[in-house]
Amino acid sequence: MDGTRQPNPVITFYRAMPDCRAPIRADTSVLGTLPSRGFQYCEALRSASSFGWYVFPPIDFTLQWDGSQVIWTYRGARSWYALTSAQFPGYAKQFDRAAPARLRGFAPPFLTALAEPGIVQLWTGFFVETAQDWSVLVRPPANLPRSLGFDLYEGIVETDRWFGPLFTNVRLIKTDVPIHFSTETPLVQVQPLHRSTYADEVSNRFDVCADPRAFPAAAWERYEQTIVKPNQDPARPVAAYSAAVRRRRKSACPVHAG
Repeated sequence: MDGTRQPNPVITFYRAMPDCRAPIRADTSVLGTLPSRGFQYCEALRSASSFGWYVFPPIDFTLQWDGSQVIWTYRGARSWYALTSAQFPGYAKQFDRAAPARLRGFAPPFLTALAEPGIVQLWTGFFVETAQDWSVLVRPPANLPRSLGFDLYEGIVETDRWFGPLFTNVRLIKTDVPIHFSTETPLVQVQPLHRSTYADEVSNRFDVCADPRAFPAAAWERYEQTIVKPNQDPARPVAAYSAAVRRRRKSACPVHAG
C-alpha cells in the first residue's frame, strides 16, 4: 500500500432509510462530554475519540427484556410489541418502491431478536461500502459514557467485498426496565481499517522484553527523552506531546492549490 495516497472516499454510507440521521465525523470532544483538561491536553484521548464516524439510531425506540422475551416500542407507536423480527415502521413499502423489481420483498429488518437470550440485531438504516482492501470496525462510540442497560458487540466487516446493511448486535443487560435508544446519541462508531493492519502475520509478530535489565540502550534513551528530561525542566511547556502530534499532522496535510 502506498502510504502517501488514500482512496477518496475510503467509505461510502448509503442511506437506505430516507429520513434517518446522516453519519457524522467522530468528535475530539465526544460531543462535549470530555473533561476540558483531557480535551485540551490529552492528544491520545482526542485521537481515539475522533477516529471514524458516528452512526445514530434511525428512530427513537425502546426495548425491554424480561430474561426470556424482548418487547419493543417506538416514538409514535400505540403499544408495545413482542420482538421476533420487525421492519422499520412503514419501510417495507418504501424499499419496494426504490429497489429493482427482482429485489422487492427483501427489505432488511430493523430489529431481530436472536436465538441467544437478550441479544438483538439492530440495523442503522445504512448500507456501507469501502475502498479496496479496507474494512470497517463497528464498535461502541469511543469514550462516550455508556448505558448501563445494554452493551454492544464489536465486529470487523470486509465491506469492500461484502455490501449490505450496517448492523450492530446489542446485548441487553438489565431486565424488566425500559432501555431507550435516541437519535440524538450515537449508537456506534465506524472506524476504517486497512486489512493489512489486522492480518494474522501482523498480530502474530510481536515481542516481549521481560526484564528491565535487558532493555536495550536505545529504549532507555527514548524513556529519558519522553519522560525524564521533560520532568526535570521547570519551564517545560504544557502538553508538549499533544502540541508535537498536532504540528506533525498539520505539516503532513497536503496543500491543495486554490
